[in-house]
Amino acid sequence: MEALIEPFGVTFVQRALWAGLLVSAVCAIAGTWVVLRGMAFLGDAMSHGMLPGVALAALFGQSLFVGAALAAGAMAAGVTALSRSPRLSQDTSIGLLFVGMLSVGVILVSHSASFAVDLTAFLFGDVLAVRERDLLHLGLSLAAALVVAAVGHRAFVALAFDPRKAHTLGLAPRVAHAALLGLVTLAVVASFHVVGTLLVFGLLIAPPAAALLWARSIPGIMLTAALLGGAATYVGLLVSWHWETAAGATIAATAVAFFFVSALASGLRSRGFAGRRPPTDACPADHATPITTLEGTVTP
Repeated sequence: MEALIEPFGVTFVQRALWAGLLVSAVCAIAGTWVVLRGMAFLGDAMSHGMLPGVALAALFGQSLFVGAALAAGAMAAGVTALSRSPRLSQDTSIGLLFVGMLSVGVILVSHSASFAVDLTAFLFGDVLAVRERDLLHLGLSLAAALVVAAVGHRAFVALAFDPRKAHTLGLAPRVAHAALLGLVTLAVVASFHVVGTLLVFGLLIAPPAAALLWARSIPGIMLTAALLGGAATYVGLLVSWHWETAAGATIAATAVAFFFVSALASGLRSRGFAGRRPPTDACPADHATPITTLEGTVTP
């Protein structure tokens, strides 16, 4: 029992745990919409598109957090602008900006050997170096994410399930899409310092994807994802302490492992229900072709 609580008696591990819990909550809110709308590539592009901002901020001795936020915001604005072109698909726009901003970032980094350590922290995170000021930033990010999610919930739901209906209802789908991009940007920027850009999707994607297999409402997915992300943070830090592994990578790997365990359990549950179904000839209605829709799986 002592092995389960011993690491968290250390101050910097306590701060890492709190940071992971806050990031898990932010990522659960944004990641739910990322999973429902299939926006994983966009989130990946945003996380890597932050590199120019981080590099410039380091060059001029400014806050890396602010530099990352400005670069991710520019990425989101660029995607929104290019997506309006009828000749370019959203994936093409994202790919162009992704490659362009990442290339600029690498060029900036390559001009200074002093970026070696900073780049490693940018890519893989440094959760054990979280300071009290970082916890304050994460708390403010969570508060902002809650406000955006609450205010835009109705528009986000309509946009995720039927963009044409969102336009018919006067919910301004373009504005809703821009707000959703802002929410994803907020989550990515808040998370990169903890788990790094290469691993941010461990918390942004895996917990909501696992929660989607069990929860039947959007708030339920968010809550379940936050709990799974928090559990992944605790287990990841515990494993990292005893096995001396990289903390951020261990947290992300644990979150992904939770997803596969959840998917396996969900598959076994489905087989169990299928095995208990009555014979086909006793239920003529079963001969009808089933239609599965996102609306039938998840409710607002």
